[in-house]
This record gives sequence, structure tokens and C-alpha cells, in this order.
Amino acid sequence: MSYRFPPLSTFRTFEAAARHLSFKKAAEELHVTPSAVSQQIKNLESYLGLPLFQRQPNALRLTEDGTAMIPNIRAGLDCFAAGIEITRHGKTRSLNVSAPPSFATRWLVPHLSRFSIAHPDVAIRITSNPDTIDGPHAFPVRTDEETDPRQEMSEVAIRFGSGVYPGHRVEKLLTPDYVLVCSPALRDGATPLHTLDDLRRQILIHDETIPVVEKRPSWTQWLKLAGIAGMDSEHGPRFSNSVLVHEAALGGQGVALVIRQHVEADVAAGRLVIPFSFTIPAAYAYFLVTPEADAENTIVLAFRDWIRAEISPQSAH
Repeated sequence: MSYRFPPLSTFRTFEAAARHLSFKKAAEELHVTPSAVSQQIKNLESYLGLPLFQRQPNALRLTEDGTAMIPNIRAGLDCFAAGIEITRHGKTRSLNVSAPPSFATRWLVPHLSRFSIAHPDVAIRITSNPDTIDGPHAFPVRTDEETDPRQEMSEVAIRFGSGVYPGHRVEKLLTPDYVLVCSPALRDGATPLHTLDDLRRQILIHDETIPVVEKRPSWTQWLKLAGIAGMDSEHGPRFSNSVLVHEAALGGQGVALVIRQHVEADVAAGRLVIPFSFTIPAAYAYFLVTPEADAENTIVLAFRDWIRAEISPQSAH
């Protein structure tokens, strides 16, 4: 959409005159004559079709319309000034990325150095927030009133959920699957885990990270898939954060259902093992979610391209 504006100089002149309540002082600040200031104000008033000042013999006052207009004019001039300063000083660009705790800890942070190497001019900030996992609450939508156009901070969110986020640009990154993991010490310990029947003597660790119960990884579902009947699938400790589930499994406290893509490094290093090949698909997927206002931002696009390249195509369904 295009707009027709009077010359920018008229707004600058109006702001100076309103601040000083004097055409003479505004003229001194702008290095022009008082008559030039008066003419600029008249041009602006003519364009708007209303008076901005009450001209009295020994005083100059803003009209009601002038008073209402001045805060936004000042904010606009500040934005212009900030934009010019950015080009003068090469201000560092910033990107805020919010992600679920487990994804941030087990996937994003270990890969992040490659983005920093490719984009050394981008100051990236990672926030780990359980609110990035879908629950019964509404998805928080950033409004224009919450955005300062003078800031260079762009933002994206990595959501674990359904993919329905109105007012945002949404792109699926990965549909993960859950596998059973345990520590090598547990697998080969006093109550070894070498056959499916050995599971009956193991402690089942439960992950309650996802607020919606029916969307959580289910031991009942995994045991049914493995053909194990008559086993209590509800006993065992419960954790509200998948990072804690991961740590409990590493510590040999039991067997856990975890996202396979989150434990690949631990399995490769021998810290965890996957004793059985059965997997269950996650009820949710990971999505890159961007406010529409930031969707075409060059930094956001760079991050999108990078994360798509980093996530293995074989892992995304």
C-alpha cells in the first residue's frame, strides 16, 4: 500500500515549533528564517485541512489537533533517526529463538555453532520455554503494539505441537518418533535387559512434559506394539520436563521413552542404548513459527534455511 505524505521537512519543522512554541526558536534550530518556518507550517496545515497552532500576538499554542498529532510525529522522526544510525554504525543484528527445553538442550545448542560461524554478524539469543509446547492454553500472538520498530531484534519460535498458530508463518521441521532407551549399566546390570520379557523387572520412567495427557508418549502404546501383555504400564516415577527424563535415563534410574532425534549423540557416544527397535510416532511435530511481520526478514530467512539444512531429511516425515 502506498501513501502520499507532505515533505518530511514539514514534519521536522512542526516538531521543532511545537517543542519551542516559537517559530523564531525553531528557525534558529533549523538554520532557516522564521518566515520559512511559518510557510512550512502553513503548507502542512493546508495539506491536513486544519490548524495546528493558535497564533496569538505574544504566544504560540498548539491546537487540540496539533497536541494529538505531536507524539506520533516525534516517534516517527525517532524511527527515521534510528534507521540512519543503523547504517552509520553497522549495528549488530539480533535474533531471538525460543524453543522447548529438550529440543534446545539436546538438538539446537549442539548444532548452533554452525549457524554462528555462517552468520557472525548475528547476535543470537536462545530462550528455553515450556510454553513452546502446545497445551490447553492459547498460543501467544505478538501484536504490533508490542513491537518497537526501532529495534533490530527479530524472533522465531520452535513449537512442539499441532501446527495451528493463527497470524504466524508456520513451517514443519520434523515429526519425531519415540524410542526406548536406558543406560548401558542398566542393560547389563543385576536385572539385565536383553529380552522383551526382561522389561517386567524394569522401572518405567514417565514423561509428562506435554500438558495434554493424550498427546504424551505412552508406555501402554509402546508395550502393545512390542507385544507385551499383562504388564503394569503406569508404575514408575514421573517427570514434568523431558530434560529430567533424559537425565534419569542417563543415571540408570529406569527405562524411558524419548525422542530418538534427541538421543542420537548419546547413543553414538555409548552413554545410552536403544535395546529394542520399536518406535512410536509423536502426536506432535516441531514447527518453525514466525510472526508475519518478521517472516521475510533476512535474518529469519537465513535461520530458516540453516535449520532446514541441519535437520536430516531422512528424519522429517
